[in-house]
Order: sequence, then C-alpha cells, then structure tokens
Amino acid sequence: MNIVDAGNREEWDSFITSHEESNFLQSWDFYEFHVLRGKKVVRRLVMDDNKIIGAYAGVVETAKRGTYMAIAGGPIIDWKNKKLVQAVFDDIKAEGGKHHCVFVRVRPQLELSDKSLALMREMGLKKAPMYLSVEYAGVLDLTKSEEEILTGASQGFRRKLRKAEKNDIEITADTKKESIDAFCKLEKKHAERQKYVAFSESFLRKQFEAFAANGEVLIYTAKKDGEVLAQNFMIFYGPEASYHYGVSSELGTKYSAAPLLHMEAMREARKRGIIRYNLWGIVGLNETSHRFYGVSEFKRSFGCDELKYTPAHDLILNPLKYQVNKLVESARKKIRHV
Repeated sequence: MNIVDAGNREEWDSFITSHEESNFLQSWDFYEFHVLRGKKVVRRLVMDDNKIIGAYAGVVETAKRGTYMAIAGGPIIDWKNKKLVQAVFDDIKAEGGKHHCVFVRVRPQLELSDKSLALMREMGLKKAPMYLSVEYAGVLDLTKSEEEILTGASQGFRRKLRKAEKNDIEITADTKKESIDAFCKLEKKHAERQKYVAFSESFLRKQFEAFAANGEVLIYTAKKDGEVLAQNFMIFYGPEASYHYGVSSELGTKYSAAPLLHMEAMREARKRGIIRYNLWGIVGLNETSHRFYGVSEFKRSFGCDELKYTPAHDLILNPLKYQVNKLVESARKKIRHV
C-alpha cells in the first residue's frame, strides 16, 4: 500500500461515491468550500497496485485552544481490513503532525456498534468531548415509492401535506443568486426566532458556490403571493440527498410549507438515481429539553429510519494541550445544550 495526496477531482469522487455509505462530507467540493474559507485541507488516497482502496479528507482548523484536523464522514475504507485501517490511521497521525495539530478529530462513516467503538480504541482514539457533524440521523429509503413513504409517515405529517397542497404554494428549485440571497436573509430571521447563532452570509455563500459549481446543490423555495415561506438547502451527492439546512418564516409554519419542499426534493433525488434521503440530525425521544427536540419530532413524522454513526473520536497528538481543549469544549457543550 502507498498513501498519496489526491489531485484529481473525478478520480476522488468516483471512488467516494462508489461506496453506499458515503455522502457529501467526504466529497471533493466540500473541501473546495474549506479552501474558499482560507483553510488548509488534506486529501489522501490509499493505493494498492495503482488501484484506489481507501481515501480520507480533512480540514485543518485553528483555534486559541490549539490547531486540530477534522475528518467528518471518513475515512472511506473497508473497515474489516485491519491492515488497511491501521495504515490509514498511521497516515492520519502523520498528517496531523505535519500541520502541528494538537489532535485529529474523526467521525467515521461507520454505524455505531460495540465493534466500532472497540476499533476506535484499538486505533488509539478516545471519545471526543464535542460532536463533529451529525452523529444521529433520520434517513428515508428512496428505493421505496412516494406512496410507500407517505404510508409510513405519521398521520400528522400527511395532514400537514394535504393542508399545504391546498394553500396555493409555489415551489421552485434552482441555483440562482436571488435564491441564496433570500436564504441568507431568512436564516437570520429564523435564528433570531429560534434563538441560535446564525451562520455568516460568507459561510453559507461559499458552501453554495462550491457545490453549485458541479450541480450538487439546489435551493428549494416555497412562496405564497410572492412572499418566501420556507427554504431548504439540499445537497445531492453520490447515493445520498442531504437536507443540509432548512429555514422558514412564521407564515411558512402557518401554511405548512416544509413538507412540500421535502417531497419535491425527494422527487429530484430519485431522478438522479439517489437511494437515500438524509434528514440529518435528530435527538433521542427522551431528550425533551434538547434544543433540537422539536425539529427531531418533525423529522420523525416522515417515518424515517434512525441511523447512529460512531461518534467523534480524537487521536491525541499533544496530551497537555489536549486537556485544555477538552475542558473548554466540555464547558461549551453544557452551555449550548448540545
């Protein structure tokens, strides 16, 4: 095996999307977004006899508590091949060292199990004090027909959908500048109403630009009488359609616009041959005080399957500085109720 820097987008995406568990978190363009942010990125390919057998991408993040590398949704490898897994984590450690990282945080695209946790320990990783990307997701099987999905949805969801269909709501999906402009504007208002910290316009626009360059994103917009009710930022990559961000106005809630946006996005995903619709983060049924409990109940109303990924784990490179980071992140987790 030989592990090298990747330099070819087509080669990279061809390998990543050939794996059913993959999504945009290890896509080439997600790391182009980080480059647009001025970040250093690492993209590595595992070669065996001129054939790609593994890959991982990470972004180097700088913070007062120390520099670290984040690998979300990766590496993409055969986890049963212990020799390959060890070689990849050895390389991750070496790359982290090159970039003077205190630690490397990995949230693998690997379903949670006793075996997956044991494997993380075997590779010398410890459970991270803070999450990295979504660890508990609601997922719909798009090999099912629309009728089958609606049959599996809650009665409340079907009622909202019927109500929305009677409300003369216009749905569009595009990559126009006007659509991302409207999204940024509505996201600020949505954040104020829901009491969370909004993403900056620059952050949202750079993500949009990176994915729009290769037709991997659509902004879905619901309007009534010319007024924007709700919008979804959807990413289509490989086998998965991802509900990346969603925002709405108070009027959008009144008219039940959100279900219409999702149904349209699912139709587009099927046209693209996509087999999975990821609604992303949900929290446990008993976590009623969690700030995402309400939106989790909405996602569950689709009748989605619940997928738990192996949580973020840290490969510690500087134990002393890492302890400072752990204290800071543990405190932030309590304050933010996440």
